[in-house]
Amino acid sequence: MVHQRIRSFNTRETYPEQELDNDLCQAVVARGTSVFLRGQVAQDLDTRESLHSGDPGAQTAKAMENIQMLLHESGSQLDHICRIVVYLTDIRYRDAVYQEMGKWLKGVYPCSTGLVVPALARPEWLVEIEATAVIPDSPA
Repeated sequence: MVHQRIRSFNTRETYPEQELDNDLCQAVVARGTSVFLRGQVAQDLDTRESLHSGDPGAQTAKAMENIQMLLHESGSQLDHICRIVVYLTDIRYRDAVYQEMGKWLKGVYPCSTGLVVPALARPEWLVEIEATAVIPDSPA
């Protein structure tokens, strides 16, 4: 198998009110060397419950916790992140989001892009973070 899919799901489960039917996953391990993570939000990946409504800092902490967990499940870790993309629904959240994210990525130095968007897939989500990482030849 060329790609390993981590935590596959169908959008019917996450967005039942939107009448979607898309097969997706939280992470893809490509050829055993790269990990591409779906944008992570303040959501419990097991129950799909949205958490920390109205608190961009707490939402960022949960998104980063999800990223750390998914990287571990994929054979990687936070230290191996190469690129992140941060989506904010309000520029005023930038300080809280980047302060929290910085705690998780201290000493990692990924390439980063930040965007302000009008909305995310659910109205309670204020921040979404996607990451791309590598899987080292030998565990760090």
